Amino acid sequence: MSSASDPLVALAGLPGVADSVDSVRKAVDRVYGHRVMRRRSGEITSEAALRGARGSAALSGADWALEEVRRRTDFGAEPEALTVGAALRLTAEAGQLLSIWRQSPLRVLACLHLVAVGSTAEGDVVGRPRLAGEPVAEPLVEAPLPGADEVAGRLDGLSRIIIAGGSAPALVTAAVVHGELLALRPFASYNGLVARAAERIVLINSGLDPKAICPAEVGHAEQGTEAYLAAFEGYLSGTPEGLAAWIGHCGRAIELGVRESTAVCEALQRGAA
Repeated sequence: MSSASDPLVALAGLPGVADSVDSVRKAVDRVYGHRVMRRRSGEITSEAALRGARGSAALSGADWALEEVRRRTDFGAEPEALTVGAALRLTAEAGQLLSIWRQSPLRVLACLHLVAVGSTAEGDVVGRPRLAGEPVAEPLVEAPLPGADEVAGRLDGLSRIIIAGGSAPALVTAAVVHGELLALRPFASYNGLVARAAERIVLINSGLDPKAICPAEVGHAEQGTEAYLAAFEGYLSGTPEGLAAWIGHCGRAIELGVRESTAVCEALQRGAA
């Protein structure tokens, strides 16, 4: 990423990005205007968190049915169960870290990794960026792994951009945070889950989705792993076309999350949920 004072604004000007931003804004406004939201928004938030966690876990290799995620209480030693448990903890924790994000995003990322790992033992690699030579367990992304020095430098750059704020649309900021963390894979594990949780934090903190009812994770999973990785390759390319494609993919994910929560609203209105 550029070290310019507000490189995200330049990304917002890429071809097609303004259309994605406008489409997302209209979709979010529609679900927030649903009559059910006026009296039952807490239920929609809770359901969106559950479905978002399920979607994020699916992209990390634990593609469980929603009712299985809802039913289970034990997320112990089995790998898929650990992934689902981590995703659930992250969506629950994201809303508790909003006040810290703008002041200390790196602290929030460290906290997210600690939350994801939970009680599983990983020694002193938990909650800190990896050092040179330390392995990374990331089941989805096979792109070349940046070195520890590059990770530290780019995390610092990302942190500076977030702290500085700026006028870039929430979609653009969220997509860059998500893409950069996925590219860097700064932690020993659960980088995909952390990247998607950070995207969620940006969307909430920006004011685009203050009640956390538009789970982008649902949309990422619905578009499928192949499409997710293809769009991510665009981010990795660093080309204007590739970056615009990634931002557009993230925008579509939010819109699909909106569609999911709209369906929940409709079900509640009918008394079916």
